[in-house]
Amino acid sequence: MERNRRQFLVAIDAAGKGKPWPLVALRQVHSDLIHVVRVAGQDPLAGDGLITNLPGIALGVQTADCLPVLLVDKKNKAIGAFHAGWRGTVKRIVEKGVGAMRHEYGSLPEDIHAVIGPGIQKCCYGVGEELQSEFRSQFAYADELFHEVQESDPVREKYPMLFLNARAPGHGDLCIKIHLDLREANRRQLLAVGIPEKQITALEGCTACNTRRLFSHRAENGKTGRMMAVLGIKP
Repeated sequence: MERNRRQFLVAIDAAGKGKPWPLVALRQVHSDLIHVVRVAGQDPLAGDGLITNLPGIALGVQTADCLPVLLVDKKNKAIGAFHAGWRGTVKRIVEKGVGAMRHEYGSLPEDIHAVIGPGIQKCCYGVGEELQSEFRSQFAYADELFHEVQESDPVREKYPMLFLNARAPGHGDLCIKIHLDLREANRRQLLAVGIPEKQITALEGCTACNTRRLFSHRAENGKTGRMMAVLGIKP
């Protein structure tokens, strides 16, 4: 793993004289905890966000369905890296990340460029009603983040009569599932704090649909690797 990380950092030019920059990563806990990196070589921190203005170090977050969100303020030379699963998203981690950068470095939303990396997309992210209720309690636009999907059920399709009385009237179709658009949820948070839409890049690749190229915890039943999103400030 360490060898792969070193090769990766050299490949993206995060190195000086062939030696990779120090990489600061997290022990990710699906939270809204954000750490300010003031020195290189810190031990792994528990949390899901990192911000810094130190040149010559790399910030990294790992994902395998959750979203990596990277923020860059070129004017004040500050950066942030965030791990946004549904828990971090409902706790507004990227909104809080923008606030932390403003507090520490004077970063204004209009000066920040954001990238939302690959993650599970709405096509594959089925969730429960409890999660939908959590989002509704936090966001006025929550209903715009969810949509219903008719999922295939081979047994139901072959024996439809078995399911006619499966649920009481008014309790919905067993094959209708709720899906969450996690990418849009984070994009809306970035817009809500004032980052211009033209400065937000949201990648559309779905980890669950593309397991030959990307890791997906859900599609691969937890037996998978992790991708790493990295950024840094050149000295």
